Amino acid sequence: MTDKHRGSCLCGEVRFEIEGAFEHFFLCHCGRCRKDTGAAHAANLFSTQARLTWLSGEEHIKTFQLPETRHARGFCRACGSALPSLQMDGALLVTPAGSLDGEVDIKPTAHILFASRANWDEHLEDAPKIDGLPG
Repeated sequence: MTDKHRGSCLCGEVRFEIEGAFEHFFLCHCGRCRKDTGAAHAANLFSTQARLTWLSGEEHIKTFQLPETRHARGFCRACGSALPSLQMDGALLVTPAGSLDGEVDIKPTAHILFASRANWDEHLEDAPKIDGLPG
C-alpha cells in the first residue's frame, strides 16, 4: 500500500498530492526557519522517495532560495502559505506539515538546531491551553 497525502494553501488556489512515505519529520529552530514561519520552529516532512503532483494552481507557486545557502521555501503567491518544494536538485522533497489537509502517520523525529531556538521558546508546554479564542 502506498502512502498518499493531499494538501493545499490557505486560499485554496494551490492543491497538491504526495505519493510515498515521509522518512523524517523535523522541527527546526534555526533563525531562518523562524523567519519563514513567524513561529518558534518550522515543522517539515522530508522524503527522498515520495512523488509530488500539483493538482491545481501551479502558476501561483513561488520558490525562494536564500542566496549562497541550501535554505529554500515554497509558497503560494496569492496567500503566502508554505508549500512543498523540491530541493537538492530534486533529490529531496520538503513538505511543511501544516500544508497537508489530513493526518500524517509520522511523529516528529527530532528538534533540530535546538541551540538556536528563540529565547522565548522554552517550556511552551506550560503555557495555558485555551480551546477557542481568548476572551
